[in-house]
Amino acid sequence: MLKIGTLFFLLLCSAYGWAQTERVLFSPEDRIIFDRLIQEIEGEGLKPIGEVIVTTGQELLHTPYVAGTLEGHTPEILIVNLRGLDCTTFVENVLVVGGMLQEGQTDWDTYLGHLERLRYRDGLRAGYASRLHYFTDWIRNNAEKGLVEDITQSLGGVPREKRIDFMGTHPALYPSLSSEASLSAVKNVEKELSAQVTYVLAKEEVSKVESQIKNGDIIALATSVDGLDVTHTGFAFRKDNGRIHLLHASTRGGVEISKAPLAVYLQGVKGNTGIIVVRPLGAND
Repeated sequence: MLKIGTLFFLLLCSAYGWAQTERVLFSPEDRIIFDRLIQEIEGEGLKPIGEVIVTTGQELLHTPYVAGTLEGHTPEILIVNLRGLDCTTFVENVLVVGGMLQEGQTDWDTYLGHLERLRYRDGLRAGYASRLHYFTDWIRNNAEKGLVEDITQSLGGVPREKRIDFMGTHPALYPSLSSEASLSAVKNVEKELSAQVTYVLAKEEVSKVESQIKNGDIIALATSVDGLDVTHTGFAFRKDNGRIHLLHASTRGGVEISKAPLAVYLQGVKGNTGIIVVRPLGAND
């Protein structure tokens, strides 16, 4: 017999037309948005990946900011939500679509496969802890896959050692951590991350290296918050005046381009200590 919660979830999926398998959950509107993205920018695929990324990101301008769209599903499932994005899902989806176009791929199943590969450790979805929750973990694992390169040190970034344990010390904020197995696995990940060195470019130095940052570089905002590595992410977007701005999913206005240049924008971010700069690696670069 179905539990009441399961029955309610199935009825909800039916009412809203969501599609769910053992692998993925999405709505028909997500398919429509994906198809529109592909149609609008398919011809951009021959350009360098950074240019494809900023074009793709601009197609998602004004998409509402929605937090926590990947949480609360047990067992872990690949969730697609292009209707509402947070800063990380914005980065992930833009990278996946941009990379697909460079490889001449346009179909939905390929998109799902690439999204899963990017989001999970070693590309394998094997429970809640296999998702790359911490962005420095996301960077390292996707660098190992050959998808991105951390260039922060080459820009003048300095090493930073920090204890990473926010999820493990605040399990009530994450429904899936009610499972002792998931909590233990996440704490093991945190222990490994805490032993690693991350390079961070101080925010006071950002304006000095703007010329070396490219369109489409991933910008991760390092933080002084205890237990956390990064609190926000987006893409570098160079305006006609040469200044780098941030193309990102903002909690205030959804997907947007920051009005202030990145170096100025950072000054207003509470707890920000600098940035990590990550370069996507594309087929045509």
